[in-house]
Amino acid sequence: MKKFDADYELLDSMYRDGYFPDFLVDKVKELVENVITFLETGERDSEEIQSKFDEMTLAINDLQEEFEENQSELETVARESIAETVEYILEWFNIDMDVEDAIGERDW
Repeated sequence: MKKFDADYELLDSMYRDGYFPDFLVDKVKELVENVITFLETGERDSEEIQSKFDEMTLAINDLQEEFEENQSELETVARESIAETVEYILEWFNIDMDVEDAIGERDW
């Protein structure tokens, strides 16, 4: 069971950009951390892993209205930050999955 890289800053671009309220980025981060915790168990079944990423992505989709209510949205910087984070997670855990497939359920 491999632990995730404690030095990696999840969603760093979103936190550095004042356009995204930190409390909402924290919600996205918690969803990402749930996937990391799942992967730290050593899970290798690609369908289970995809299911966990789908769950995360659908939950992020559900946050869009809350972002809009706070004069923000899941736009280019957010999409890229989330994708970069997911790509790093896939590489860290040596999971052979394309980042676009991992977050394929997104509508942002």
